[in-house]
Amino acid sequence: MDEARFFELLTWAMFVAAAGALVWSRFATAPYGRYARPWWSGPDLPSRRAWFLMELPQPVGFLTCFVLRDRPAGTGALALLGMWMFHYVYRTLIYPFIPRASTMSLSVVAMGFGLNAGFSYLNGRWLFALGPDRGAEWLCDPRFLGGAALFLGGWALAVSSDLILRRLRRPGERGYRIPRGGGFRFVTAPNYLGELTMWTGWTLATWSLAGATILAVSAANLVPRAARNHRWYRERFPDYPAERRRLLPWIW
Repeated sequence: MDEARFFELLTWAMFVAAAGALVWSRFATAPYGRYARPWWSGPDLPSRRAWFLMELPQPVGFLTCFVLRDRPAGTGALALLGMWMFHYVYRTLIYPFIPRASTMSLSVVAMGFGLNAGFSYLNGRWLFALGPDRGAEWLCDPRFLGGAALFLGGWALAVSSDLILRRLRRPGERGYRIPRGGGFRFVTAPNYLGELTMWTGWTLATWSLAGATILAVSAANLVPRAARNHRWYRERFPDYPAERRRLLPWIW
């Protein structure tokens, strides 16, 4: 089997995985954070180590595809490389070490590691070898400009929302409080909304099915989780703001 055929099969396998995750979400939620279930999901890892290991394939794999490329990288491709690394340097080297007091099951880490390895391969190889060359002219294309704006805006929303969540607990606390401010004024899960906006932007900026695989798998996991989080807060906090929606301001 040549690489082009393998690439195609892996791309569609990711969409099948997204569909499977969406179906599975009707019966269970990924076992981390408030939904941890060690009795079926295996042993736990400390959150910092878990997130670092799970995200590591993304920057390493993408850079490997860049180093092993078999053609010169155009200016547009380099800009997309910068966007990817901008996100994953934060996600791998900073985000795991923001104070938290949770754990993550080894099964989730293993699944996340495998998916992230696939995402980095698909996007890296498409950008630097198998897809169309993205030269300087791509930087003026409306798809890149709109996608880059969504990517950066989504990143800012996700990061600011995560920081609000991390500051809710004092050192040593393990309970939950109602998050307030920022995107939480409008929705229960602005961190998820930011993540999905960011990957919508990446899909548009790369104009690729490879980019859409990340969006599909993320949506299959985060949309049902946002709905479950919303219900969880309403059940446990009688004073939970009635005007908040689940994921989309004023809509859902």
